[in-house]
Amino acid sequence: MIRVLLAEDQGLVLGALSALLSLEDDLEVVGGAPDGEAALALARELRPDVLVTDIEMPRLSGLDVAAALARELPHTRVVIVTTFGRSGYLRRALDVGARGYLLKDAPASELADAIRRVHAGGRAIDPTLAAEAWGDADPLTERERQVLRAAEGGASTAAIASRLNLSEGTVRNYLSEAIGKLGAENRVEAARTAREKGWL
Repeated sequence: MIRVLLAEDQGLVLGALSALLSLEDDLEVVGGAPDGEAALALARELRPDVLVTDIEMPRLSGLDVAAALARELPHTRVVIVTTFGRSGYLRRALDVGARGYLLKDAPASELADAIRRVHAGGRAIDPTLAAEAWGDADPLTERERQVLRAAEGGASTAAIASRLNLSEGTVRNYLSEAIGKLGAENRVEAARTAREKGWL
């Protein structure tokens, strides 16, 4: 049996995934978590073969959980199932150690097959996204991403500097670099572009 842990913040979706996967003879759903912190705690306790998680989760994102598992429980493989069909998210997921990336509108049989493939040591990636991902590289550094995320809500340079423990001049430099790389007119447009590409 392949032991599967599910992480999904929408209760209805979590229940549906659990019910669908439980119909498979070789899959056993060992638990469900409503947020990233709970998913990480349950993974440490239950040591599942595969964690199926969304990207956007309360407390810790699915990407944060995947990165932690790659360090702490490398035998637990991660499959991302999300509505975010953006190549930037796929690249970031693979960079932190996820082995699968599917969209929520895929048939249930594809998820079961992806779990089996990933458990066997392979990868399971949405083919359309895989093709896009290698043609659209993320130009941002991690620090530029952090500054753009902070600017996205309209925070002032001073507020961003305080939040990230940087000088205001350094924040302006990071914002200027990010705006230039993204060909944007201003920080709001740069953040929007980066978000649409899945780079934030």
